[in-house]
Formats: sequence, structure tokens, C-alpha cells
Amino acid sequence: MAGALPLGDPAPADGALPRDLPVDPSADLGIYLHVPFCRVRCGYCDFNTYTSSELRGARQDEYADVLLQEIALARGVLADARALRPAQTVFFGGGTPTLLPAGDLARMLDGIRDAFGIASDAEITVEANPDTVSPAVAEELARAGVTRMSVGMQSAVPRVLAALDRTHSPDNVATAVAAGRAAGLDVSVDLIYGAPGETLDDWRASLDAALALAPDHISAYALIIEDGTKLARQIRRGEVPAPDDDLQADMYELADALLGEAGYDWYEVSNWSQGEAHRSRHNLAYWRGTDWWGFGPGAHSHVAGLRWWNVKHPAAYAQRLALGESPAAGRERPDAEATLLERVLLQSRIREGLAVDALPASARGAVAGLIADGLVEPAAAIRGRIVLTLRGRLLADAVVRALTD
Repeated sequence: MAGALPLGDPAPADGALPRDLPVDPSADLGIYLHVPFCRVRCGYCDFNTYTSSELRGARQDEYADVLLQEIALARGVLADARALRPAQTVFFGGGTPTLLPAGDLARMLDGIRDAFGIASDAEITVEANPDTVSPAVAEELARAGVTRMSVGMQSAVPRVLAALDRTHSPDNVATAVAAGRAAGLDVSVDLIYGAPGETLDDWRASLDAALALAPDHISAYALIIEDGTKLARQIRRGEVPAPDDDLQADMYELADALLGEAGYDWYEVSNWSQGEAHRSRHNLAYWRGTDWWGFGPGAHSHVAGLRWWNVKHPAAYAQRLALGESPAAGRERPDAEATLLERVLLQSRIREGLAVDALPASARGAVAGLIADGLVEPAAAIRGRIVLTLRGRLLADAVVRALTD
């Protein structure tokens, strides 16, 4: 289970948006559907997920019906705010969405379609564990309208998977990718680097294996040790080594080189795609700061600068909705300083970059120093955009500090 929710202000029981909220009904709307179930808990994971022994009365087989209640509530909230609009992207995340029957995911998607509408060219993604995808599952998802599958590969090296507590068979990654392709879906694979004991050669083997699958999109994330996780406790007790920053930097540079040679373009610090058409539009919406509504336990939402988050546990989530109440636990409207920090943090990570004129005048003077340090592309800066170099991607946090301190 994830850490504590933010504090924030109390959220109204009916979920209503503030009357003075400047909602733009023409702005893009993304939908996130959280499926919080996992067969086992990976040692590094800090997401809001639950194994069967942690559900305390919540039931997987009732989850789709419960989530549909929140969709109905959200429709009423946005209708009252005159902000109903079709979803441009839909993303099933988790947890392991494909632990649920494909028919349940299809019913949730139908609920979104009935409540909001879904754009004809919408991107609809399902995250999948390799061991839970068969040709029949992929075909049923495609028939429901899913356009994209994101497969949690993580590594091709069995002992690295074991260090991460991943239980899937490496062979099933290829099976899942093939099933998605046969069903006509775009396919992405997710990788993690820097696991305890992982070498640069191990990482090269995983990259080679991922490239051999020829997916449309590859994500590669550095392992981050989150407080409260099993892996954090193992490191604290000295049972396994902590990630090595220099080794992780070497791994990132290797990934960028091999992926670039294979025709993948980076468009966000941890994401590469085979051309612009295969970028994750849903994740780009987060980085660009557009509107999204998150459904499910612990899910976060953002509309016109207002943020809110749901109660974490599936049982508490279901109880709120059974009473006809919003499952929101709290909400906030970040001030100008927090909004600027978030904009710099997110938009500086993407290939299109951050507009220099989005910065206060006091921060623009730092751009010249970032160029001199090789962290920002000079030509892009002349055009008014802050775009990270390869070195800048490795030191993205330092760039953010320089632009916001």
C-alpha cells in the first residue's frame, strides 16, 4: 500500500467543483481508471495496490460496478459545472488491470463512453502484466475500443526480476506483445534499471530483448527506493545494496544510445517512441498540465487547477459510493508558486520543452548558465524553449532547482 495521502482541504460530500473554478469545457480531458489489485506485492512498489489478503471485505468481482458509481457521480459534477466533454485519452493503470476479466474493463470503458463520450481518435491504454495477457484477452480489449497496451516487462534477466520480486516469466513478455500486435493494438514495454545486483551487461541484455520485440514505445525508469517498501527495508538492513547513481547514469546513457540507434526518439526523460504518433498522449497530458479525472481508490484528479484525491482503500472507496457520496478524501488549489514549480518540473522533462516566457523574469537569467553547463540546448533556447540535452536529462532536478530557486 502507498504512503499517506496529502492533507489538503476537506472535499464536499457531493464532489461539486467550486463555483468560481475557471473550467474550460474546450480543454482536453483525460480519464484515469485505477485498478488496485495485484497477485503479489513487488518489493520496490509504492503504488496504491492490494493483494487478496489486504482487501478487508472489498471484492475484485464487484469492482467494476463500484467504479461505475463514481463515473455516474463525476458526470453529474461536470454537468453542473457545464464542463462535460468527450475524453481524449483513457488509461487503465494499477495495480494490474488485466487481473480483472477483460469484460469488466470493457464495462468500465462503456461507462466512460456513456457518461462523457470518447473522442473518435482517442488513445485508450491498458497496463498489463505479461502473465495475464492471452490472445483472447487482447482481442476482447480491442473489441471494447482499447487502442494501446503497456506491458510491464521490467527486465529480461531472471535474477533481476527476482530482485524486484517480479513473478512473471520473461518468455511471456514476447507472448503478450505478440497478442497485442495480433489484436491491432499499439504496444509499449516498460523497463526498470538499477535493481540490486544488476550490471550494465544485464541492462544491455534487457534493452536488446526489448528492441527484439520491436514495440512502438519503450519506457525506461530508474529504480527509486520509496520509504516503507520492502526494498527500502532490505537496503536499510544491509541485505542488498542501494542503487548506484553513477551506474544508473551509465544505464540511462546506454538506453538512450541503443534506442536512438534503433529509431526511437526520446520525447520525455524516461520515454521513447517510434515516431510522434506512438507517444503516450495520456502521459503527455499530465506533463502538459491539462485536465484529467482519476477514478478508483487513491486516484488523483486535476481540473482547471483544482486537485483532489480519493480515499485509498477499496473498502472505504466502495462504502463512500454506496452512501451516494464522493470518494474524494481532500482537495487543494495550489498557489502561484506551487503551480510554477510544477510547470517547470513537468514541462522541462518533455522534448517540446518549457517556454522561457512561462518563467518569471527573475528566473530567466538562469537559462544562460544552464546553456553554458551543457544542460539546455542552445538552439532551442534561442527559439524560446528550454529543452534538455542528454546531460540535462541526467541532471533534470538540478535544472529545475536553477529555474525555481
